[in-house]
Amino acid sequence: MSTRPELYTKRLHLRPFRLDDAPVVQKLAGDIAIAEKTTNIPHPYEDGMAEEWISTHKELYDRGELANFAITSRDKGDLIGAIGLIIDQPHDKAELGYWIGKPYWDLGYCTEAAEAVVKFGFERLQLNRIHASHFAHNPASGRVMEKIGMTYEGTLRQHVKKWDKYIDLKIYSLLRSEFNS
Repeated sequence: MSTRPELYTKRLHLRPFRLDDAPVVQKLAGDIAIAEKTTNIPHPYEDGMAEEWISTHKELYDRGELANFAITSRDKGDLIGAIGLIIDQPHDKAELGYWIGKPYWDLGYCTEAAEAVVKFGFERLQLNRIHASHFAHNPASGRVMEKIGMTYEGTLRQHVKKWDKYIDLKIYSLLRSEFNS
């Protein structure tokens, strides 16, 4: 792929992560409230984890496997969270994933970022399908999926195990033919 993209919305600048974002990533993602709502974020979020995670992004983008963005405010540049697509090129599809730092919850940032990334996926990456999932105990994430036009497809019962507990995943998707830019 080419240079990693940057996306702009009314309030947000979505850009590649930089290593100097690591302390804020560790602080925001290290909140147990974030970890308990996501599959892949550990708790505690230890020193070095953010740097390791950020250092994988360029190579994965270059291989066409990942388009990950730091969600930052356009006015101050504050890091708010993360959003990205895990890309499955042979099938022209991707999985949308995101997290927002707790101080920024309930302000519409996730929906705004998700709309931009979905548009990027369909228009720039030429994807046919984008899907996303959320833990059943995190309905706020499902509301984001609904607001961006995704269709609820069903529940995968006890599909993941987090902290020795089996958790149901609710699955949503959007097809290119359903997308209205």
